[in-house]
Amino acid sequence: MRRREDHGTLAERAARAREPRVPDTPVPPTPATPAVRHCWVVGPAGPLPGLLLGWERRATGWWGRVVHPVVEGGPGDPRWVVVEEWLPADRLTPIS
Repeated sequence: MRRREDHGTLAERAARAREPRVPDTPVPPTPATPAVRHCWVVGPAGPLPGLLLGWERRATGWWGRVVHPVVEGGPGDPRWVVVEEWLPADRLTPIS
């Protein structure tokens, strides 16, 4: 059985607790956050502003993950909602 003296005084143990610890396993670096860019989303109602959150290459080409407004409701009760979706690159235009 270990004795209390084996661990040192309370002050020594508190000082060791404040020392930075080296992790046993290396921590993988966090990936860089991709830049969010403004874009136009081309749709049936014309171009609407959007935010491009990322790109993905698929078998059919490049697709962008975007957030953009869409009008929902009928002519008597139109309202805006925000939609997040993947769209093909030909539906996205950069805002310059």
